[in-house]
Amino acid sequence: MVEVTGLSKTFGKDTEVLKDINLKIKKNEVVAILGPSGTGKSTLLRCLNYLCEPTTGTVRVGNVTVDAAHHTRQEVRNLRRQSAMVFQGYNLFKNKTAKENVMEALVTVQKKPKAEAEQIALKLLEKVGMLERKDFYPAKMSGGQQQRVGIARALAVNPDVLLFDEPTSALDPELVGEVLNTIKQLAEEDTTMILVTHEIRFARNVATRIIFMDGGQIVVDGTPEEVIDHPENPRLRQFLNFVTK
Repeated sequence: MVEVTGLSKTFGKDTEVLKDINLKIKKNEVVAILGPSGTGKSTLLRCLNYLCEPTTGTVRVGNVTVDAAHHTRQEVRNLRRQSAMVFQGYNLFKNKTAKENVMEALVTVQKKPKAEAEQIALKLLEKVGMLERKDFYPAKMSGGQQQRVGIARALAVNPDVLLFDEPTSALDPELVGEVLNTIKQLAEEDTTMILVTHEIRFARNVATRIIFMDGGQIVVDGTPEEVIDHPENPRLRQFLNFVTK
């Protein structure tokens, strides 16, 4: 479903954030990406849909491949249609209700009739437990509620892959559970997902595969048992000891 080859990203002249990333993700896999801050996890995620343009390498999602060395705007647009991103800051339109936020891409990008878009939006808001808040604006919703609307919005475009960029990092602790439960439900439905997270226990329970990044590189790639329960890499052990204290 996803294939990344020789991907690197340099900011400015010499700040190399990603170094020769090679990665394959199969359909229905749930991949959690762990690692210390500043190691390139979110940058990698954003390179997958060209919100951040790689310096070198190719990215394939579904049947669309984009090469950093030479590509067109149309190729990037086609790539972005294969995935949907859930941001840590929600990124909802403040002047639109929950229902209107979910409808937006269906109407403006996919050109669906408003009645059809509304039916899809209502169905997805029900799926994430937000149907009763369908007419609420973001200012009247908690962070957890806004993030669940963000998940519904991402699902609306029927993506091949869902990308989650630390979806709970901006939430108060008591609101984290409702978002994680929604993501867990999607994982149980065999949705292909790539999840950057600092929730180690959640990653252990939900992911089919865990990647540990450090210094802009993939250091460990394995099953939850291998990575979390029986870590052999010294840097990984150091990281897990620190975050699980």
